[in-house]
Amino acid sequence: MSNALHTPISEQVVLVTGGARGLGRRISEAFLKEGARVIINYHGSKTAAEELAAAHPGRALARQADVRDRAAVDALIAQASQEFGAPLTTVVNNALVDFSFDGDARPKAEDISFRCFSEQFEGAVGGALNTVQAALDDFGKAGFGRVINIGTNLFQNPVVPYHDYNAAKAALLSLTRSLAKDLGPRKVTVNMVSGGLLRTTDASAATPEPVFDAIAAGTPLGSATTPEELADAVLFFASPWSRAITGQNLIVDGGLVMN
Repeated sequence: MSNALHTPISEQVVLVTGGARGLGRRISEAFLKEGARVIINYHGSKTAAEELAAAHPGRALARQADVRDRAAVDALIAQASQEFGAPLTTVVNNALVDFSFDGDARPKAEDISFRCFSEQFEGAVGGALNTVQAALDDFGKAGFGRVINIGTNLFQNPVVPYHDYNAAKAALLSLTRSLAKDLGPRKVTVNMVSGGLLRTTDASAATPEPVFDAIAAGTPLGSATTPEELADAVLFFASPWSRAITGQNLIVDGGLVMN
């Protein structure tokens, strides 16, 4: 079982939720570039998912499932494992429930309802819990597992009023740590990668350019993080290089927020 912890990315089967567009697409592409077999999960982006899968025949599957639906996630993983002929080894929880990163359009403290929080919690926390629970049997067959949750630096530096999104991602960090403690004896690592505002994804397309410029100016590196740069950090947590790391939150934002 110790050898399983050294399994290279090229021998892994990876599920990327919300893996067809934006950051998720960049993560899917990064794993495919390293030789992994990838399940590109999508909710509504069928065309984008199928186009990406078609570009990598035999190594990519486009599969629809709402991560909030446990039965749908169970079916997705079972079907993909059968098609690939190998168990799932890595889960990247990237799916985002309908959210636009436009600070001016988001409800402020006096207006936001708890329903907004519930929707984000169901997607971020509920979705991650569903995928991890559904993957445990496959992790057992593989002898190890990798879970990488996508977070944000905004709950440590809440410069915009994304109250519901920030709270859900903070809860996801708590789940990351508690799952890491619980699943460690099964050789399953659980970590989080947290970006800032990424330049640019579908979700951040509504953000005005001066905001990106201001963020870049406030970082030691003088630049806003790209989706590709964050995807590189996700690869690290899936690789054997991180085999002794679990329960951690790595912030990838050019040094804007320092732990």
